[in-house]
Amino acid sequence: MMNKIKTLVVAFLLISFASFAQSNDQPLKIGYTNVEYILLQLPESKEIESQLKTHSTQLENQLKGKYNEYETKLQAYEKGAATMDKTIREDKEKELMNLNNSIQEFQRNAQMSLQQKEKSLVDPVIAKIDKAIKDVAKENGYTYVISNQALLAGPENGDISPLVLKKLGVDPSKVQQTPEPAAAKPAATTPAKSATKSPVKKKN
Repeated sequence: MMNKIKTLVVAFLLISFASFAQSNDQPLKIGYTNVEYILLQLPESKEIESQLKTHSTQLENQLKGKYNEYETKLQAYEKGAATMDKTIREDKEKELMNLNNSIQEFQRNAQMSLQQKEKSLVDPVIAKIDKAIKDVAKENGYTYVISNQALLAGPENGDISPLVLKKLGVDPSKVQQTPEPAAAKPAATTPAKSATKSPVKKKN
């Protein structure tokens, strides 16, 4: 589940500009941080993961119910199709086709629902992190703050993650070590699996 959250954070790809005026004689000062890392240190991350897991489980249970109904009716159809009246057989086939289409539509809607849930939970936290980064940049004289996922190399004292965590009320000394600057990697995605068998083929 956290991989989904990470995907949203990577999509954010922070390139935050310090929101203050710079005089001509002020030296250029660049810092870097990792939004994903900061998010995972916040108490909200566990709550987000919990809510997403609950929502996903609810959707999975609904899908299983629909699939079980489809399987039961399909087995009944296959068992009795040979002795069915043509009209009854065609009605059963139509019912199975409709159930199959309903399951596929539910899968699409469930995926959209989960994505919307993720966005509604993660976006406010990202906005809070973004504000904290800008505040830290302004308070410490950083001209720019970039994502370390777009940074190939940088000085250790350029990492403002501990300052941002402190601004957000998290003790930097009690969290895992800040990840080293690295080039951004594409987020892993898992292809959706089809929950239904192939539609029933009509018999002549």
